[in-house]
Parts: sequence; structure tokens; C-alpha cells
Amino acid sequence: MQETRKKDIFDKIMSLPVLNIFEPFYTKHKEGLMYLFFGGLAFFLSIFLFWFMDSVLHINEVVNNTIDWVICVAFQFFTNRTWVFDGKVETKADFIKQAGSFTAGRLFTLVVEDLLIFIFITLLGLPKMPVKLAATFVVIALNYVISKLIVFRKKD
Repeated sequence: MQETRKKDIFDKIMSLPVLNIFEPFYTKHKEGLMYLFFGGLAFFLSIFLFWFMDSVLHINEVVNNTIDWVICVAFQFFTNRTWVFDGKVETKADFIKQAGSFTAGRLFTLVVEDLLIFIFITLLGLPKMPVKLAATFVVIALNYVISKLIVFRKKD
């Protein structure tokens, strides 16, 4: 028996007139498209927060990046769990395990990003925003792999 899933807000938007011509492509590639969409939002949030804490608050770049990380990880967990990977779980224990593995994976990429920022900005004195942008792209790729293969892995 084939399971029918409930349509979310994005499914409903894609079924609107004019947009519905893209619905087959959207349905086939929904996970990747949703990851790109919410990853893009998290990317812009991260870049804005980094710029704001650097330019306005004058916070050290590694401390800045870590504060930025805390805010963005909360956003990413909610959006990835809800819309990207369909991470619904049955028990509170499974939710805690999921949140813990998500956070652990993100902690790993925080260390990678903080190291890149420390080496290229603090030690080598390269311009902050290009380094932050490059480090963020590295982290986005790592986060996808960790989320897809570990955190929100489908159990058969």
C-alpha cells in the first residue's frame, strides 16, 4: 500500500497555476531544492550576522562566528527537520537523539569554520568577508553530507 504524505506549504505553492508546470521537477528534486532554499536563507543570515557583529559590535571574528553559529544552527535544525529531510520521530528520546546528532555534526563543522577563520583572518590577515564566504561554502557541503547520511537518515 502506497503511503500518501500530507502536502506542506511548499507543495501547495508548487501546485498553483503557472508554478504547477515545475511540479514534476520539484517533486523529483524536493529535498535538494529545499536544502538549497533553507541553506540559502541560513547562508544570508550567517553572513549578515557576521557582518553586523564585526562592523557594528566589533566582536572578534572567532567569537563572532561562534555566536553566529548558535543562532544559525537553531534555525537550520528546525527547517531541516521540518521541510528538508522530513525528520519526524515517534518518541522524545528519538527527538533528543536527533537533536544531539544534528548539534554534534554542526559542532564539527563549527570547529572547521572557526579554524579556517582563525588561520586565514586572524593569523594571515586576509580580508574577513571573502574568508567567511569561502568557509561558509565548505561548511554547507559538510553539513549536507552529515545531515543526509547521519542525522536524518531514513531507516528502512
